[in-house]
Amino acid sequence: MSEVLLSARNLTKKFGGLAAVNDVSVDLWRDRIHVVIGPNGAGKSTLTNLLSGDLPPTSGTIMLGGHDITRASPEQISRRGLGRSYQKTNIFLPFTVWDNVRLAAQSRTAQQPWNPLRWLQNAAQDAEVNERAESALELAGLTSRRTSIAGAASHGEQRQLEIAMTLATNPQVLLLDEPLAGMGVAEAERMVELLLRIKPQHAMMLVEHDIDAIFALADHLTVMVNGTVIASGLPADVRSDEGVQAAYLGEH
Repeated sequence: MSEVLLSARNLTKKFGGLAAVNDVSVDLWRDRIHVVIGPNGAGKSTLTNLLSGDLPPTSGTIMLGGHDITRASPEQISRRGLGRSYQKTNIFLPFTVWDNVRLAAQSRTAQQPWNPLRWLQNAAQDAEVNERAESALELAGLTSRRTSIAGAASHGEQRQLEIAMTLATNPQVLLLDEPLAGMGVAEAERMVELLLRIKPQHAMMLVEHDIDAIFALADHLTVMVNGTVIASGLPADVRSDEGVQAAYLGEH
């Protein structure tokens, strides 16, 4: 059964006299993909940064898994079960695909009780970490690329790798900022397949501009303009909204 994993209410972020996000509320449900669209400067990335803790809100509240994370740090929010990707791919280019994902999985070992003898152990032989990394690689469709150097991978594969690294941290909620940006048709299709594959286990919010991908993925669609939500609901309903057509889709 679907459940709300992240809930934000009346989020506002002001920079001086400018409200980059103005009184925005959002619920993210497990097994649903919530897509946020809007023109440049609409506040989409700022909203993502508020939910992930990269920016503190001026006002409003954010709940994740029943915990108030409104003033929590990005590290604390990540450990509560939120993972995110950024507009710019953020991976270790000189490392192999496997080492990137294993390092992400290893970041969660700090949750275990402190043991001084762990410093003497070979991190590469940690069975729990390796199992988590292997699962993330498989979900992301990168098992056959495990020994490849990340910096030599295609743009699409690097974006897949970033998602694999996020999955290796065992998130419940995923915030993905333009995951299809810069991709060709074939790479975009693979990314759509990946997102649909991981959808049942996660609540997801995507910021995206690829219209075909948006309507292939979205269970719920929110349109922002100048920091404000102008429409939110089922994709078909939002698409037929005259205000949305005029402000974003360019239809009349």
